[in-house]
This record gives sequence, C-alpha cells and structure tokens, in this order.
Amino acid sequence: MSYKIGLVGKPSVGKSSFFNAATMNDVPEGAYPFTTIDPSVGEAYVGVDCPAPEFEETCEPNHGFCRDDTRFVPVKLVDAAGLIPGAHEGKGLGNQFLSDLNEADVLVHVVDFSGTTDIEGEPTEGHDPREDIDFLENELDQWYLDVLEKGIEKFESMYQGPNPGDEIGVEEVLAEQLSAFRTNKDEIKQTVLALDLELEPATWDDDDRFDLAREIRKRTKPMVIAANKMDTPAARDNYEAVTSDPEYEHLTVVPASAHAEGSLKKADEAGVVEYTQGDDDFAIVGDVSDEQQQGLEVIREFVTEYGGTGVQAVIEAALFEELDAKAVFPGSANGSWSKGPFRDCFVLPGYATAEDFAYTLHSDIGDGFLHGIDCRSGRQVGADTVLDHRDVVEIVTTG
Repeated sequence: MSYKIGLVGKPSVGKSSFFNAATMNDVPEGAYPFTTIDPSVGEAYVGVDCPAPEFEETCEPNHGFCRDDTRFVPVKLVDAAGLIPGAHEGKGLGNQFLSDLNEADVLVHVVDFSGTTDIEGEPTEGHDPREDIDFLENELDQWYLDVLEKGIEKFESMYQGPNPGDEIGVEEVLAEQLSAFRTNKDEIKQTVLALDLELEPATWDDDDRFDLAREIRKRTKPMVIAANKMDTPAARDNYEAVTSDPEYEHLTVVPASAHAEGSLKKADEAGVVEYTQGDDDFAIVGDVSDEQQQGLEVIREFVTEYGGTGVQAVIEAALFEELDAKAVFPGSANGSWSKGPFRDCFVLPGYATAEDFAYTLHSDIGDGFLHGIDCRSGRQVGADTVLDHRDVVEIVTTG
C-alpha cells in the first residue's frame, strides 16, 4: 500500500518550508496566511537500513534511492491548506482542509516552537505553542464529533424491528457514518467499551460523546508534532515546557528545523557540502565565504545537538512509530536476480503477513501463494507468519 502523510498546521509556521525541505519541491513559502491554498503533494522518504551489504550485493533501487547503505523509500506527503480556528464550522479554508485530511493515514502537525506566530498565523512574540497543539486537536475533535452526532441521530431514528434479533448495533451505524475515517464496526465497538461506555447512545452524556469522538480521532488520525524552528533559544525553552507537561504525554514531539534541512540539501546539490538526509553531521567540501562558513557551523551545532535536523526523524516517526509500519524487501533465496538485486522495498502495516506481502507484489502472486522463504535463514515462511521490519522474503507461488 502507499501511505500518505498529511502535513497540517496554522498559517505561517514553516509548514511549506518543511514540505519543501522534505520533498525538495518548489512550493511558495511566505510569512503570511494561506500561502498554501491548494494541497501540494510531494514525495518524501523514510530511511531503512539496506540489507544488500548483508548479502554481498549492491542494490539497484527501482523507486527511491540508496545512499551510505540507507535505503530511502518514497512516501506521499501532502501539504494541506493552512488551518485557522473554526475550520470545523467552515471558516477560512476549513472545509477544504478537513477534506484533504480524509486522505491522510497519519498527521504531522508543524508547530512554530519559537512562539513568533499567533493563533491566526500573524507575527507576534512569546506565543505558547501549546495553544497551537490544543487548537488543532480541538478542531479535529469537533469535526469528528459533528460526524459522530449525525451517526447517533441516524441510529436513534432507525426502526429496529419487533424482535431483538432485528436490532442493528450502534457500532454498525457509527462505522458507516464514520467510514471516511477508515474505521469499522469492530474498532468502533472496541473504542466504546474501552471508554467504559454502554453500547447504547441514550446513556451517553455530552462529555461521553466528546470523549468518544476524540478517542476515535486519535485512533484513526495519529499525529506527530514537528517542533519547528528549534534552532532558536525561545523554541528550546518551549520544547522543554511542552515535553515536561503531562497533558502532552500522549503526543510524540520531535525537534526540527526545516530551514536547516532545506539549507543542507541545497548545499549538497550544489556540491558545497556532503550531506545525507537524517544524518547528524555533514562535511564542507566546496568553497564557501566566511559568512557561509559561519552559517553552516551554526547548523552543524544544531544537528549535532539534536541528532539531525529533525525533518527526516519526523517523517519516520509518523510512519514507523505512530502507524507501526514496516519495510519488507522481496528477495532471492538462491541469490539469482532476474532484474537486479533489491530493486524494491514495500512499506506495509505492522500486522502484515507473508500472504499479505504476496498480494502486495501482485494479486496473481497472492492467489497462487504456496509459502515464503526467509532469505537470511533459508527457512520456509507460512501464509499467516507476521513479517518483521527489514525482512527479506522470496515468495514461492504456483504462478
């Protein structure tokens, strides 16, 4: 499957700069509201340790690329329209924004941790980034609540029939109403019971309904906070305040500087530095002025302290931590490659089995699945075997 990461946040926080740094696309950037109006879709990458050296091979990627034994696998990144308070009521670009998010598997909320943009995206000083985190979660929760309430109304208006066996469970009705959020009746039922609620909406008060909407949102739209502009002193103070606040323990917060990432990638393309995205250092290999040297050393101090610019770490946290996804490589147990070694790498759900992997390769391969072979151990792998991250598997099929 192809995962899609939604990039969200209020205007003017560096969201488009983050998108450009991650994808090296040329999307307009500017310190004014609604720089992004139509969603931009680009190709970002998650890094995976390439298994080719273990097999004494040199990989030949069909998609993405490999650098310094790290395989960079493409994922879709969507820069959604800037969000303002009241989006769930249709204010600003709210309806478009929420529609864009329906397509995302996981969200990255870009927050200006320097505190220099207010809740509307206008320039200010001393703004608390917790307000931005709260406002986005509240907008999403209210959006989910609106949809949930419609489902409850539908359930309560339904004629259930004269016999108990005719009754339709509330989880079925809500799952249909919330289908755009990629949930199902089993997940809805689990969520209701996890909150110690009865499967009867008549027993739910307003707080129960809001809590249910919020929990469904958290389960269907997991989120990572990109603590942007962390190369400023104020941002570091705010980062400490947020990460030590128990109210935000449920969130993954990753320090980042989109400016640093974009600068290093451009310098690498120009041959001024040697830099691989995600690295915690770089080498200056070209001629630079004293001013450029000074700027690069400031960036070096940041990436050394935080283990990188954070842009790559944010994307990988979204996919591998929040979604619990994994990368699996098609392999050859006997070392014979028809089209070159390690051409492909697929990002799959954490629960994916060998048979799921076969269907990912091709429906005919899945239909004819006999067994897999773990190319590291040579052992056969059954259809129901759950694969691990970085597994190299050959599929044996009747086809």
